[in-house]
Amino acid sequence: MKAPSPQKPVSVLIIDDEPQIQRLLTIALEAQGYAVNSAGTGQAGMAMAAQQSRDLIILDLGLPDTNGLLVLRQLREWTQSPIVVLTVLDGTAEKIEALDSGADDYVTKPFHTEELLARMRAALRRSDKGPAAEPVFHFGKLEVDLAHRRVTREGEPVKLTAKEYALLRLFVQHRGKVLTHRQILREIWGPNHEHDMRSLRVYILRLREKLETDPLASPLFQTEVGVGYRLAES
Repeated sequence: MKAPSPQKPVSVLIIDDEPQIQRLLTIALEAQGYAVNSAGTGQAGMAMAAQQSRDLIILDLGLPDTNGLLVLRQLREWTQSPIVVLTVLDGTAEKIEALDSGADDYVTKPFHTEELLARMRAALRRSDKGPAAEPVFHFGKLEVDLAHRRVTREGEPVKLTAKEYALLRLFVQHRGKVLTHRQILREIWGPNHEHDMRSLRVYILRLREKLETDPLASPLFQTEVGVGYRLAES
């Protein structure tokens, strides 16, 4: 799947200190029609992002001059462009902190280029839809109409408690994006319940039982081990 039209290619800024990664990503992204620029340090990357807005930013968390999480937070102070972070394999704590700091998604190193491209496309789609949209969400035989607070499965209404619906709505609004345990608990239960993992697991189980038609073949709620959950995209 190619990136958008050549008349106005999607612009991507890569902030990564490894020349091999820069070359690999530049070749792969340009082959898909993206316009690519790269920076080898956090300071250079922030300067380039400030000089010209980018449609998407790929940010390595292991930078030589500054902490990648600090760069992420500083970028989020003024840009809403999707940011996909690159982080080391099994860096669970880093992933959680990156998502809590404003990252749209993450890819672990070493990574497959196709996975990164898919994450980028998903982040760009969410960005294009905008936060004000009230979509009707479809996943197989499940339909969620946020505007009318209506949920149906195979055409039949699904009864959800207020808390179950609030949790589902949060996932639908961020479909395809990883939500950390702490993010979910803070949004739905409040800041004093950020460590109430038992309640979260119970409610995720309830939603799975009520909404998933074929959890083995096509799970609706995908577990990111040690990090959080992701709602599959329609």
